[in-house]
Amino acid sequence: MTTLNINGETHTVDAPPDMPLLWVLRDLVGLTGTKFGCGIAQCGACTVHVDGVAVRSCVFPTAAVGERKIVTIEAVGATPTGQKVQQAWRELDVVQCGYCQSGQVMSAASLLARNPNPSDADIDAAMAGNICRCGTYHRVRAAIKQAAKGA
Repeated sequence: MTTLNINGETHTVDAPPDMPLLWVLRDLVGLTGTKFGCGIAQCGACTVHVDGVAVRSCVFPTAAVGERKIVTIEAVGATPTGQKVQQAWRELDVVQCGYCQSGQVMSAASLLARNPNPSDADIDAAMAGNICRCGTYHRVRAAIKQAAKGA
């Protein structure tokens, strides 16, 4: 049994230590906002925060979490930065199909939490590996800049 702090709540799960955090969140805890995309940490759809750092949960073993706090897309809007990012996403109609957006929002919120005034290069580095099949990258960048202004 493993005890995890997920979105401010304690969850005790029966998961092998090498089980990717993604499957614990989706299958054992029932938080399905975090998406499975590629399974090899290349697309970013599975991004969550572990102590505020954006991680790819599809390859992050549950045993590596330890005492750290996990935040998923279901709760990122409760943080001031996450709220600003989600508001900018809505105002600029970033979402097209939406599948990648939970990972995009989580990566953007992590960036702005540690760098409230990112340059284009900072945004590119933070968002690298967050793939959007619909090509909304220009709207993602604009939303990050708008959220930064409101931060």
